[in-house]
Amino acid sequence: MAVGWLTYADPAAHRSADGPDYFRDAFPYALPPLVQFEREPVALDPADAIWITDTTFRDGQQSRAPYSVEQIVHLYELLHRLGGPRGMIRQSEFFLYTKKDREAVERCQELGYAFPQVTGWIRATKADYELVRAAGLAETGILCSLSDYHIFKKLSSTRAATVASYLEVVDMALADGRVPRVHIEDSTRADFHNVVLPFVQALMERGRQAGIQVKVRYPDTMGVGVPDPHAALPRGIPRLTAALHREGGVPSEALEFHGQNDLTAIIPNAVAAWLYGASSNNGTLLGIGERSGNTPIEALVFWLIGLTGETHGMDTTVISEIADYYREIGEPIDQRLPFVGDNFNVTRAGIHADGMIKDEEIYNPFDTTRLLNRPPGVAITDKSGAAGLLMWMQKHRPTEAQGMEKRDPRLARVLELVMREYDDGRVTSLADEEVHRFVDEAFAAAGVA
Repeated sequence: MAVGWLTYADPAAHRSADGPDYFRDAFPYALPPLVQFEREPVALDPADAIWITDTTFRDGQQSRAPYSVEQIVHLYELLHRLGGPRGMIRQSEFFLYTKKDREAVERCQELGYAFPQVTGWIRATKADYELVRAAGLAETGILCSLSDYHIFKKLSSTRAATVASYLEVVDMALADGRVPRVHIEDSTRADFHNVVLPFVQALMERGRQAGIQVKVRYPDTMGVGVPDPHAALPRGIPRLTAALHREGGVPSEALEFHGQNDLTAIIPNAVAAWLYGASSNNGTLLGIGERSGNTPIEALVFWLIGLTGETHGMDTTVISEIADYYREIGEPIDQRLPFVGDNFNVTRAGIHADGMIKDEEIYNPFDTTRLLNRPPGVAITDKSGAAGLLMWMQKHRPTEAQGMEKRDPRLARVLELVMREYDDGRVTSLADEEVHRFVDEAFAAAGVA
């Protein structure tokens, strides 16, 4: 039912046990996914503790050239340092299919770190499970696709047969004393009450009988999740999180969200998962992952600190080391990417530079020097003005900038040389070497050695 432009869901519309149900009222396909709401919001219900898990070497490898073993080992070491001694980056999952995959697992295990715990990832087949046995891992993710898009269109199966096949593999892991982490793929397009809920309840019961806590990861596989507490199932991340926790009986510490960024709501969705009952948030370094990417671990780190009010021993400066290493191995980093992009805390606007000169807190959201080992910077363009040049001088030529003000005639001469570049048709920012040359010229003309 629509009220103005807002659409409320009809809960009875999707309560039939007969499939398939493709939720065409929410996913017409000819249009972007349509948002539906419930009149009552979900109540905030944060877990007692929250943390981060990593899929850089699994989902993160699905959108780039495969990492070498040495690259995986080095990035794993950086994840260990970033997560700190309290293991705020709790686990990292690995493929097990190739010789190189298995070597990477062994090399990371040999480091002896408690965190991130090395875990596997497999499809829900008996043959794949044998790879976990061979690797001797204590925990593995098991891909269990539950939307009717997957069950009927991809697997050409039925709901009952699909669920039964998944449970067989879960039972194998439990029989071995191994923790199954069940990944409910495409959970935000799945029939919660007729498929997801009974499956999750069956998982919890099997775990109780085996004396092992089964974990549940609920991936927003197509990035269609909605972070608002009024948003309806299956897309509403607050409602889905709460339902898995309360109705499904999944303890917060066994509940993990995995986001994708197709509709650009990946960070709000991840934060919503924490706020409404999940302890664990899964991401990748720099957000590198399938299609539009996964939840960036560096963003999760800062949001975790912001939500809890402490760093929990995480070393946030490692984020800059991670970015530098990716540049070293040839991975392009969007210059506007938060925390790691070249332009993250660099201003080009003179009015911003003027504020930064007075107090960097005016235009810097936090102490990037202390937390990221990245002092705020300025790039010189035709919009920088005298304030931008003065800020540049204070960073790159601090001796000459001592006591200098915006009205200094030497600075005016540098600005004149800069503007001449743009009057002649330049459209890019100036390299630091070019600005150094202009400063040398202006100071020499003023008789300053």
